[in-house]
Amino acid sequence: MKQVSIATLLKKKQENQKITMLTAYDHNMAALLDEAQVDVILVGDSLANVFAGEETTLNVTMDQMLYHVRVVARGARRALVVGDMPFGTFQGKPSDAFHNAADFLRAGARAVKLEGGQEVA
Repeated sequence: MKQVSIATLLKKKQENQKITMLTAYDHNMAALLDEAQVDVILVGDSLANVFAGEETTLNVTMDQMLYHVRVVARGARRALVVGDMPFGTFQGKPSDAFHNAADFLRAGARAVKLEGGQEVA
């Protein structure tokens, strides 16, 4: 069973093939999505809302995200696991952002998602 990589996704894009991506927060869902041959599994900071009942994603911590990345990565043997960097973990010093991203890779993610920017009214 060949693991999905960034190169796999680029090839699919070049060949105009569809790429599938779904979110999982636990081992069982990751295993099911992997068996269904989903290309990318995102461990999103939305776990704050969906899994923990928070009103926003602002309170999710690195430790929480790393735990969920670990259990999802154990369930996903084929899919590319992407860890979502929580708020405040990459907006400061570049070296802090690098170390936090490295923690995601050590936990089993094979890619890291950053989001941010400026809202326009």
